[in-house]
Amino acid sequence: MAVRAAVLPAIGAPLEITGIELPDPGPGQVRVRLAAAGVCHSDLSLSNGTMRVPVPAVLGHEGAGTVVAVGEGVTHVSPGTQVVLNWAPSCGSCHACTLGEVWLCANALGGAADVYARTTDGTALHPGLNVAAFAEETVVAAACVLPLPEGVPLADAALLGCAVLTGYGAVHHAARVREGETVAVFGVGGVGLATLQSARIAGASRVIAVDVSPGKEELARAAGATDYVLASDTTAREIRALTGKQGVDVSVECAGRAVSIRAAWDATRRGGRTTVVGIGGKEEQVTFNALEIFHWGRTLSGCVYGNTDPARDLPVLAAHVREGRLDLSALVTERIGLEGIPAAFENMLAGRGGRALVLF
Repeated sequence: MAVRAAVLPAIGAPLEITGIELPDPGPGQVRVRLAAAGVCHSDLSLSNGTMRVPVPAVLGHEGAGTVVAVGEGVTHVSPGTQVVLNWAPSCGSCHACTLGEVWLCANALGGAADVYARTTDGTALHPGLNVAAFAEETVVAAACVLPLPEGVPLADAALLGCAVLTGYGAVHHAARVREGETVAVFGVGGVGLATLQSARIAGASRVIAVDVSPGKEELARAAGATDYVLASDTTAREIRALTGKQGVDVSVECAGRAVSIRAAWDATRRGGRTTVVGIGGKEEQVTFNALEIFHWGRTLSGCVYGNTDPARDLPVLAAHVREGRLDLSALVTERIGLEGIPAAFENMLAGRGGRALVLF
């Protein structure tokens, strides 16, 4: 029986809502009925060619649902198990994995090149970022599903698969924010909102949100921001004024733009840490001079998937949800169907809203 999906027929082409045929799960595979899928900026980057993806493809990598069937050899889940999709499963054997840096696994996206389904007219389809969550159902490798801990609403749990793992990991693993430190978060989308909440959980004394949109201030403050700064040419100066002219201990950049990466660096105190989470294009060039790198003594680091191990971190996040410290629903500014994904992409481009959540 066909299921509905949002298919990207070619790079830069509009998504097409159409029927697709999924095979029964083979050995080591799981079929999942989606409850919800978040619309992430990475999906937009895949659709417009900023990031590469084999096409035609079903995008969507942030999702949660219920297992409906398992293939031979799958033992950690069974039909009826509620799961979070893990778009970047680690292989456990590459160089990065042997170092414990599973978020840098060289083989994590190997499945994205496979044909996993076909349209009803027979066209072969690839699973965008392994899991193809923009569909009512999907078939994935067993390593791409993690059992959902108790006490987390299934639809909201979709956000754990990317936005929250990334934002939480940026704060707790990449930047290693300590209690009492000051933090600035550049970009108040889904990941930025998760980062703000995570900075609050870490005990940051001051959390400054930065965005181009004045309409996001209420969202940012609800997520834990103590201050809100509209992005401009004077952003770094304003942040230094809020922090005794020192700058923040930690800046986390969530937009992937050269101008905001540079502003995040400039807003960081001498000896502080600037962590870049946002995924920008190759044309976004950031420049530094040799003297300032020496003088400021700052650390600039990239952050992939929050530098997280999803199997380790998912139970920690679930505990924060159960105990009221992490509010997943506060990240969602729009609940849509598959047909609403193109408009959600437009809202991202225009800098509007937080996370759009596709509900099935």
